[in-house]
Amino acid sequence: MPTFDATDAVALVADEMVDTRRLLHAHPELSFEESATSTVITERLVGIGLTELECPTPTGALFTLDGAREGRTVMLRADIDALPIEETPRYAFNSTVDGVMHACGHDAHTAALLGAASVLARHADELAGRYVFVFQPGEERLGGALAMIEGGLLEQVHADALVGCHVATPLPAGLVGSRPGLGWTESYSLDFHIHGTGGHGALGVDSGNVILAASALARGLAGVVEGLAYDGASCACSAGMIEAGTAPNVLPDSARVRGTLRTYTDEQREDALGRLRALCQGIEADEGVRIELGLPDHTRAVRNDPAVTAQVDEAVRATLGEASLVSPLPPVAPSDDVSELLHRVPGCYFLVGAGLADGSSGMHHSPGFAIDESCLVTAATVLATSAAAMAEAR
Repeated sequence: MPTFDATDAVALVADEMVDTRRLLHAHPELSFEESATSTVITERLVGIGLTELECPTPTGALFTLDGAREGRTVMLRADIDALPIEETPRYAFNSTVDGVMHACGHDAHTAALLGAASVLARHADELAGRYVFVFQPGEERLGGALAMIEGGLLEQVHADALVGCHVATPLPAGLVGSRPGLGWTESYSLDFHIHGTGGHGALGVDSGNVILAASALARGLAGVVEGLAYDGASCACSAGMIEAGTAPNVLPDSARVRGTLRTYTDEQREDALGRLRALCQGIEADEGVRIELGLPDHTRAVRNDPAVTAQVDEAVRATLGEASLVSPLPPVAPSDDVSELLHRVPGCYFLVGAGLADGSSGMHHSPGFAIDESCLVTAATVLATSAAAMAEAR
């Protein structure tokens, strides 16, 4: 059983977490632009007496808390950025920023970790070890964790274990899901530049039509991962952006298609990249164009340490009950650059059920995305309880 149960203490900060989440939701900021969000985080943590360290990135925050006894150092991480999506009006605290919203729950992650930090700070005289609170920018761009690492994060703080979480609307509120080992995909961003001949829209061209080539490419991406799966979960490849043209009666001479490739294993990645290059070569031959493929952003697959995951599972059982734990979860196709930290520090990244009871949560990364805010209590309880258990000296 965990030596510290955060259940009652988290209940005392539940309203504060909701207020914080709504404040952040109303004022979202894109990757690496999270200056106001960082200020809110810093003011809250300074206010409860935590020690501020120099943040290795221009946005984000890094704080520490020492317990009363010797122990291990535990890192708790939350991502803080939003997405370039126009939110569908729904609540009084909807986004006030045109074209930007928290469509993946990073506002909830930030609020829950602030709640966990408050609880641990209030009970520091009962705790062992040291706690490092990492509020990471730029997760949606796949570069924030690596930027913090390259800026010296792990030289400033030598963590023995890591814990973090992500809300999940496919899971009902009140549930927590975990998976030891490989659980989330490796991700590459895809950037295709297509070059053709261009011409008058009324005359057409026999070859070199980049519009047709871009369409064929976008349609063909799903086939790149056909038949590739891990433990029943399929890999994914899709287009999210197509840019081409300046006027309706002009056939452009260039186009750009941007998308994502997500695989679980090294073998799948190499297979998919080979298929991707073959797809491009086929379209080049069929449409008389030239395609340049770039892979500008990348993050590793998420792998949870089995021993740390077992401690998270035990914290869930002790605080929420056995019926609240879903473990092991099947693998999931999304990615998260917490993987860069997990590659260097043994840890567990768990899922927190956040689905609205009426089924209206919407998909992650959609304009209508919404969560059941009771997930904040669940997340903070498991974060604080499991971190305290990990910090006990061994």
